[in-house]
Amino acid sequence: MVWAFVGGLIVVGAIVAIVISSILSQTPTTDPTPTGSAAHTTAPDATTAPESEFVDADVAERGWVPEPITTDPDVYVRGALAAASTFDTQLSTRQEWIAYLDTWFTPDMRYTSEQDRKDDMQAAQLELRQGVVLPEDEWNSLANENGRVTAAVPGDISYQAVPDDASGDMRIGTADVVLTYTRADDSGTESSYDETVRVSVQVLCEDGSIPTPDSAQQPGDCKVVRYFSGSLEG
Repeated sequence: MVWAFVGGLIVVGAIVAIVISSILSQTPTTDPTPTGSAAHTTAPDATTAPESEFVDADVAERGWVPEPITTDPDVYVRGALAAASTFDTQLSTRQEWIAYLDTWFTPDMRYTSEQDRKDDMQAAQLELRQGVVLPEDEWNSLANENGRVTAAVPGDISYQAVPDDASGDMRIGTADVVLTYTRADDSGTESSYDETVRVSVQVLCEDGSIPTPDSAQQPGDCKVVRYFSGSLEG
């Protein structure tokens, strides 16, 4: 009986040694480093996803929506529509925010002349300033109350073809965008309310899109061609 008991201990000890040896031989894994939360987080997905999924994930710290790096129109259109109405008046100026939105644009490849492409993109960026983003007087009013706006597209996106686009790589996405305004009174107490607007954006995904310089974006990734206020649906 004693020898049987001792034999059993030897077997158990051998099994434990094998298990320990197996554990020690495994390659240790590295825990992902969490990304810090941005002040007044306006783009929660951007603060948790790997930076390589965005042109610049750090812009969330300024209250902006990071531009996704993708060839998926649905993912990109949702981001583009949210970006056109997401900002924090305490983290940037209106001019800085709009200049950032300009980096989402790419020329319309239906134009064969390089100068025509440049002129058309400048016209599209002017249209963004004059007809899509929050007017300057409303920005200033919101800034006086330490305000910010967070935009999201919770519902479906409807698509339509772009006239004269033989490539089929461009499309116009239209959706209801929910804007959440947050303001603070003299005591610092914040209050929020929602407003829904209809916005359209024309995007180019596939050949011809020009990536943001010094970024991980590649030619063919989705980019903005033009924003439209309201709906283009017939």
